[in-house]
Amino acid sequence: MVKTGSLISPHVVIFPFPIQGHINSMLKLAEVLCLSGINVTFINTQRNHSSYLSFSDVQSRFGCFPGFCFETISDGLSTDQPHSAGFRNSQDVDMFHRLKNVIRPGFRDLLTSDRFKIDARGPVSCIIADGILGFAIDVAGELGIPSISFRTSSACSSSIYFCLPKLIEHGDVPFKDEDMDRLIKNVPGMESFLRCRDLPSFCRAKDLNHPSLDFVIAETSYSTRATAHLLNTFDIEAPVISHLRAYWPNLYTIGPLNSLLNTLRSRTAYSPHSSSSKSVSSNASLYKEDRSCMTWLDKQPEKSVVYVSFGSIAMVSREQWLEIWYGLVNSGHRFLWVKRPDSLLAKDDEESHVQAEAELIEATKERGYTVEWAPQEEVLNHSSVGGFFTHSGWNSTLESMVAGVPMVCWPHLADQQINSRYVSEVWKIGMDMKDNCNRLTVEKLIRDLMDVKREELMKSTAKVADMARQSKGSDGSSYRNYEGLLQFIRKTC
Repeated sequence: MVKTGSLISPHVVIFPFPIQGHINSMLKLAEVLCLSGINVTFINTQRNHSSYLSFSDVQSRFGCFPGFCFETISDGLSTDQPHSAGFRNSQDVDMFHRLKNVIRPGFRDLLTSDRFKIDARGPVSCIIADGILGFAIDVAGELGIPSISFRTSSACSSSIYFCLPKLIEHGDVPFKDEDMDRLIKNVPGMESFLRCRDLPSFCRAKDLNHPSLDFVIAETSYSTRATAHLLNTFDIEAPVISHLRAYWPNLYTIGPLNSLLNTLRSRTAYSPHSSSSKSVSSNASLYKEDRSCMTWLDKQPEKSVVYVSFGSIAMVSREQWLEIWYGLVNSGHRFLWVKRPDSLLAKDDEESHVQAEAELIEATKERGYTVEWAPQEEVLNHSSVGGFFTHSGWNSTLESMVAGVPMVCWPHLADQQINSRYVSEVWKIGMDMKDNCNRLTVEKLIRDLMDVKREELMKSTAKVADMARQSKGSDGSSYRNYEGLLQFIRKTC
C-alpha cells in the first residue's frame, strides 16, 4: 500500500458527472488531495478520457503522484458524437436513460471488480461523487464505504434547488413567459432581487412532471444521504452557505479550487508545477487549446481586451452569433473570442449572412482574434484582458473573480441564470444580459464594462478578488475547511 510517513493513506475514488465543467472541478480536487498525500482513483468516461489524453496535460500533471490513477467506464455514446451532444442540458431525456442504464451499472461493476481487490493502494475508503450522481451514494452505502457529495455549482443555486418543493407548492414554478420579471418570495435571503428569469433553467419547464424538474428535486434530496458535502465556493456566498448547513451539516467549502490548488502547488515540492511560476492553468480540456491567442494578447495594451467565451456546452444560433459579433465590433474594443467548433445550433447559408460575415471578418482583423478553444485561466490572468463576456458557468465565474476581471453575463442553462443575477445585483462585479441578445445591447454592455462603469466595477472586483485570496490563506476559511476535509477523510475513511 502507498503510505504517507508511517500511516497508510486513504484511497479515495472521485467520480464526476461526465461534462467538462464538472470534470475540471473534480480534477482540481483530485490534485489537491494528491498534494496532501491522499491516494486517488479518478473515474472518467472512455470518450472523455481519450480526449483529455489528446488535448490536455493530465498525464504529466498527475504522473508525479504514485498514489493516483485513472479508470474509465462507458457513457453509452459513440466516439464520433461531439462532447456537447452527450449531456448538453437537462431537457435531454436520453441523458437520464444513460445515467440509469449505462453509467450506474458501469460504476458499480468497476468498484466491485477484481481491479480494486488487488490494488496496492488498498481498498477504496471513500467515494467523492458528483452532487447530481445520487446513485453513487447508494453504491457507496451498499459497499459500506463513506460518501462525500460534491456539488460543482454555486451555493446560491443549491439553495434554490432545496426550495423547489416550496416554490412548486406556492405556485412560483412553473411560471408563464409573461411572468419573467415577477419577484420570487420563497427563497430565503433572495426575496428582494430574485425574479422568475433568474431561477435555474430547470425551473422553466412548463410541466411539473418534466424529467428535468424531477431529476433536480430527486438528486437534491438524495444528496442529504451522503456522509459529508463539498462546495467549490468561499465567503462571498456566506449567507447562503449558512442556509445550506441546515440540509448539509457536515459541509466543507473549499473554493475557489483553482486558487487553492495554485497555492498548494507553490508550497509543495512534490508538484510538477512548483518550479513554474508561469503556469496558472489547471484545466483539462475536451478541446484542443489554441495558444496562439496568448501571443496575440502579448501585443495588446493593458486591460484593453474583452475575452469572450460561452463555455463547453452552450449552443448559439447563427443569428445570435452574428448579433454578438456586430456588438463586439461596434463597441470599438479589442476582443478575443472563443468560438467552439460545435457551438452553432444550425448552419445557415443565407446570402445576407454570408455578406455580413465577410464585413465582420474584415472589421475583426483590426482589433479582434478568434480561436476554437483557449487556456482560460491564463487568458483571464493576462495583463491585457480587461473584461469577460461569459455564459456564467460557476468555474468561469470563480476564475474571473480570482483574476479580478469584471463580467458581462449571458447565461444559458442550469445554475448560470442565478449566477449572473448574483454577479450583477449582489456582488456588483458585472452586468446581466439574460434572455437578451442583440447587437445594440452587446455594444452598450461592452462599453459599460470597459468604459462607462469601469471604475465602480473595478472597485467591486478588487474587493472580491481580495476576499478570494484571503479565503485560501493559512487563516482563511477555505484553507481551514480544506484541512478539516483532510482530517475527516483520514479519520472517518
